Amino acid sequence: MNFRDELARIIARDPRYSIEAYAFVIESLQQARKRKLKERNRSRKAQKKGRCETGMEVSEPRTGHVSGQELCEAARRLALARFGRLARLVLRHWGVESTSDLGEIVYNLIAAGDLEKTPNDTRSDFDDVYDFDAELAPRPLGN
Repeated sequence: MNFRDELARIIARDPRYSIEAYAFVIESLQQARKRKLKERNRSRKAQKKGRCETGMEVSEPRTGHVSGQELCEAARRLALARFGRLARLVLRHWGVESTSDLGEIVYNLIAAGDLEKTPNDTRSDFDDVYDFDAELAPRPLGN
């Protein structure tokens, strides 16, 4: 079965969110992973400079895992970059009303076997990360 067919099954079980919402969450996850990798590389470069002074080396995990909060932040950035003043309206049209909805989508993908979670991950990691209306509301022009 291909991924699109799997998404159709997920949506049949939970029709609250459109296929576009799932695609958006997956893209947000990819963006969060890229951002984390860039931050990790910057940290390594800084550690190499600092290692000469301390003589110690700190190892970092090499996982592509991102937290619920990191994914929500990536979704916020992506929505604003892609849809600008219409971000809130577009996400609402797809059934996404809050960061909790992002978590529901992620956990639907986990239940289907398309994503994995760590033992420390919980569904509540996505609750109230930020207020959609405040963070994605259209801003007055010129501000």
